[in-house]
Amino acid sequence: MVQAKRWTLKKQFEGNPKDSNFELKTAELPPLKTGEVLLEALFLTVDPYMRISQTMKEGDTLLGQQVARVVESKNSAFPTGTIVLAFSGWTTHSISDGKKLERLPEEWPDTLPLSLALGTIGMPGLTAYFGLFDICGVKGGETVMVNAAAGAVGSTVGQLAKLKGCKVVGAAGSDEKVAYMKKLGYDVAFNYKTVESLEETLKKASPDGYDCYFDNVGGEFSNVVISQMKKFGRVAICGAISTYNSTCPLPPGPSPRVIIYQEIRMEGFIVYRWQGDVRQKALNDLLKWVSEGKIQYHEYVIEGFENMPAAFMGMLKGDNVGKTIVKV
Repeated sequence: MVQAKRWTLKKQFEGNPKDSNFELKTAELPPLKTGEVLLEALFLTVDPYMRISQTMKEGDTLLGQQVARVVESKNSAFPTGTIVLAFSGWTTHSISDGKKLERLPEEWPDTLPLSLALGTIGMPGLTAYFGLFDICGVKGGETVMVNAAAGAVGSTVGQLAKLKGCKVVGAAGSDEKVAYMKKLGYDVAFNYKTVESLEETLKKASPDGYDCYFDNVGGEFSNVVISQMKKFGRVAICGAISTYNSTCPLPPGPSPRVIIYQEIRMEGFIVYRWQGDVRQKALNDLLKWVSEGKIQYHEYVIEGFENMPAAFMGMLKGDNVGKTIVKV
């Protein structure tokens, strides 16, 4: 019998997550039934949305995706050894009926880590792709502003915008991240924590303003950016990580006058809106561009399933450059 370790939500989050919010449990899994497979996690992801999920209750396994290997199978569609993407949560082993499992593309090169299916060639990469191309409708020659620009989503946004022929300005919270952004080809990259004036820094970076703003952060930062949008500017609201741990009332939003008179379009989105052929095309594009070196990636890898909570809390604090991955 297989012993599965899993991290559960011991106590609902209030403010910044703490070790006391998590509890590690072990359970014996039952024998497989016909049509089922036994999965062993290889890589797990931690992402900002986990902090504000409304579906998790105390005692539940923390949710999230993993790259897993089928180690036992009673399902002919997923023979032993198959590598899959599964939404099994923070667990070392799980049983699936196969209905929600996703195979990695057959053309996945041996030279690329499988963990990229949780990052640049997975949910974060798709978020960047659809947010920039569908929500912002970005065109060559435009100016794009990205915050959290060295993270899993933001770093891909910047590179996709450069592939489109845009000028790209990015902000992050450390000098190490600024150096990484410059390596990725950002035209302007700055540490928002050390500049004297965010408003003046943005004006200097693009005196004419911004056509597209890809927002991962929210809060007062976004209010300053939106005040510098061009006429008919577009804002793709992907996240608001600056507010997730806040226990105080949120700051006021952007000026209605600016939005009205500049005729700015703002749209929030969740990447699971895009399914079927359009999603598959996006994955194929991302895999191709990464394989060709047109999109670079960086993984912040933490070893050990026991370190899942630390990886999650560190990601929320901005410890990572690129995508945070836990290797089991």
